[in-house]
Amino acid sequence: MSSHQNIILESEDSMTALIGLGANLASDFGSPAESICLALFELGRLSQTEICASALYESEAVGCPPGSPNFINAVVAISLPRDHGAEELLDLLQIIEKDFGRAFDPQSNAPRSLDLDLLCFGSTTCSSPRLDLPHPRATLRRFVLEPLAEIAPDLILPGQIEPVRELLDCLPPKPWVRRLSGI
Repeated sequence: MSSHQNIILESEDSMTALIGLGANLASDFGSPAESICLALFELGRLSQTEICASALYESEAVGCPPGSPNFINAVVAISLPRDHGAEELLDLLQIIEKDFGRAFDPQSNAPRSLDLDLLCFGSTTCSSPRLDLPHPRATLRRFVLEPLAEIAPDLILPGQIEPVRELLDCLPPKPWVRRLSGI
């Protein structure tokens, strides 16, 4: 896995998808951290090049039911052929979530064994009942921007004018996020 900081969202033959990973419940594959690491491996199998992944981060369970455990988070960049669609990738992400025992709870922000959020897909912008790109709350979430700033601090996300590191600098210090370890 690479942790370089030169992510290009689109090239002549490929699109880069940025995916946020999160878990705060154990899965059949182990602890939330172990599940995130294995999910990164699974996402790597989709990529046509070596993935670029952040370290693992721990974050507060904000907006979750009382007593919810903290989350383990990461962000990964994968490269896909240009003919691969965003909704096609979303379908694959949801299959991976189900493989990790993700139960879709109607309660908002319920604890989960794996959550895979498509943050952006190249420079694609769209809004449909199934998918909004770029992710509408990615730039407001420290647990997304901290790991994303690790792998792509100078990246300007679609629809933004400031790079990721500047967006991160504008966020309040709470809720807290802390880096755990490299992958």
